[in-house]
Amino acid sequence: MFKPDIADHMPELVLGVRNYASLEACKDHADAVYFSLDRFSLRARACDITGDSLVRFVDKVKSNGLRAYLTLNTVIYPDDLPALDEVLQLVSSSDVDSIIAWDPAVVMRAIDNDIDVHISTQANVSNTDTVDFYGSLGASRVVLSRELTLEQIRTIRQNTDVELEVFVHGAMCQAISGRCYLSAYLLGRSGNCGECAQPCRWGWSLVGDDGSVVKVDGKYLLSARDLCMIEHIPELVDAGVDAFKVEGRLRDSRYTSCVSRCYSQALDAYRNGEYTHEKTKDWKTQLAGVFNRGFSTGFYFGNPGPDGLSPDLEMNVSNVNKVAVGVITNYYPKVGAAAVNLQESHLKLGDEILIEGKTTYLEQEVVSLLSDAIPAKRAEKGQEIGLAVDGKVRENDKVFRLEYTAES
Repeated sequence: MFKPDIADHMPELVLGVRNYASLEACKDHADAVYFSLDRFSLRARACDITGDSLVRFVDKVKSNGLRAYLTLNTVIYPDDLPALDEVLQLVSSSDVDSIIAWDPAVVMRAIDNDIDVHISTQANVSNTDTVDFYGSLGASRVVLSRELTLEQIRTIRQNTDVELEVFVHGAMCQAISGRCYLSAYLLGRSGNCGECAQPCRWGWSLVGDDGSVVKVDGKYLLSARDLCMIEHIPELVDAGVDAFKVEGRLRDSRYTSCVSRCYSQALDAYRNGEYTHEKTKDWKTQLAGVFNRGFSTGFYFGNPGPDGLSPDLEMNVSNVNKVAVGVITNYYPKVGAAAVNLQESHLKLGDEILIEGKTTYLEQEVVSLLSDAIPAKRAEKGQEIGLAVDGKVRENDKVFRLEYTAES
């Protein structure tokens, strides 16, 4: 059975992306990306890529040297089957490497059309026999259940040759493998069809039969902390899995950039014998600066206790805020500069900024400002300025300033 050689078997780093901008944000760090169409995705709002644009998007992924995985992981109802066949025809005409699915209708139709399949974590695969079952159908990879411990993953790895993928970072769900009905019951928005309203993240009160409100710690009673395994890369690599997966197709491009960079650096450091506690502290600090609900290690080291929940934390506890500054009105490639209309806030030398658009992602420091063609240290809201930029930007791209809270 499988015996990993760490020198030759470092896991593939797989990032979720929603558009060209988030692809741009992780292209230098990821090995593969997974993404959605506007149909059959558990992230229905991640619908920037359509059937008409699939081939172009996949070609862009491949031009950056990455593998392309398309998620088709919703429940499939009888009325969905004709549309599913249309999507699989689109996949066959593209250069998609694999689809991520779990519904047998999708899996069997894909295999019949010679489309490679990765089994989604929605299938809740939790043992070797189930892994081998999907392998016998023709699936090349299984994304294991997020409820497995590290020791259970090692056992599965030692007894199968099917590729295994595990989540290492991102949102955790209250329901087993995300198979939740709370949103559907409360709001008519099915999480299993990509429309989850995340009521588990709401503030709740615990009320007794007599109407009295029970005092508890915090009000976000169902909200789980985010998974973060940056401090346990050696254990994960040594377990012999084939891929590390990062959740977050609905996150902004800065999240995608930061998480992909940190985990890529961690993998490189471990490969080169340079992985240290001090480095993990720095990576975790960086990760705390993008969207998060607090961090835990999920089920990797046993069932999470109270530390796995965040009853006193709001939806996002990042210690860095994105402040809207203005928009790009022109780009001058010969001089590496852009015109910016400061519609919403000021800008000064030394500010850390983001420039984002449909296909743009740029993170840099403000090193040069021009106001009325004169060098300036600061420009105020309402001004039109010249800004030195580190890469290509486009008209209507948005400019943001990063501001750090006192806790950072």
